[in-house]
Amino acid sequence: METRESSQSNEPCPSPSSAEGGASACDLVTVPARQGFEAVDILRRGAGEAVGPVLHDDGCATLGFLVPAGTAAGWDVPGSTCTKTDGRGLRLNPEPPVEGSDWLLPPGEADLATDPVILRRALGEAARMIKAVDGCQ
Repeated sequence: METRESSQSNEPCPSPSSAEGGASACDLVTVPARQGFEAVDILRRGAGEAVGPVLHDDGCATLGFLVPAGTAAGWDVPGSTCTKTDGRGLRLNPEPPVEGSDWLLPPGEADLATDPVILRRALGEAARMIKAVDGCQ
């Protein structure tokens, strides 16, 4: 019997002005770029599984996936971190919210936060693919 995890809503992350207490309602999952790019590909070709806005740093060393608030409390995926943003200026607008970053998938093209259960699966699949490729070299 397959066990199914319940996922959080992948509602849009409201801007600080619309969130209760002025805080942003998104957390940020950060992963190494190679795994992140693989995960984006997996998510984009999945049946009905949308990927939300994704940030990359200037050196393209990491990717950051916007996920619903509260994800950081239970995030446990090895090789990644999930940061609670708590109103530190993370907003969905055309300008990247963090200096030295840029949008890989901007909010206008990807309005919903990425579902953390689906992201967890995609990151796991990406890690397995990378391990298989590296093992063949």
